[in-house]
Formats: sequence, C-alpha cells, structure tokens
Amino acid sequence: MTVTVKFFARLREDMNIENMSLDIPVPTDARSVWAAATGRKMPEYDIFCAINQAHAHLDHMVNDGDEVAFFPQITGG
Repeated sequence: MTVTVKFFARLREDMNIENMSLDIPVPTDARSVWAAATGRKMPEYDIFCAINQAHAHLDHMVNDGDEVAFFPQITGG
C-alpha cells in the first residue's frame, strides 16, 4: 500500500524533507510508518501524529492512500 508521509516544524528540519510517498506492507500502524520513513526509532522528544488531518495515536492503523503527518509537541508561553 502507498501512504503520503509529511513532517512539520522541527521534524521537517531534522529529516530535511517535507513529505514523501512511501510503499509499506499491510497491516501497519503510524509507528511503523515512522520507522519506515525515517529508518529509526522515535525521536528523543515527543511527537504527535495525524492521519488524514485528524489527530491519531501512534498505534492507529493506517490504510492505503492515507496521509500520515508527524509533528513535534508544540509549547508556547
């Protein structure tokens, strides 16, 4: 199956890429999409995930054609 992966803010800078199309085996969850897209485990800081522009947990299942976005926890003051 094919998914679109997007990175935002600090993650986009860390990955040096904004988005990619990724072929992955099924079934899979957002955490596995992260690993396939980055080739590594989760970053040292907290990240959030959205699937098709809706907040999702990293264990949420991903379907063919989904957009999976990752972004760092954002704090303000």
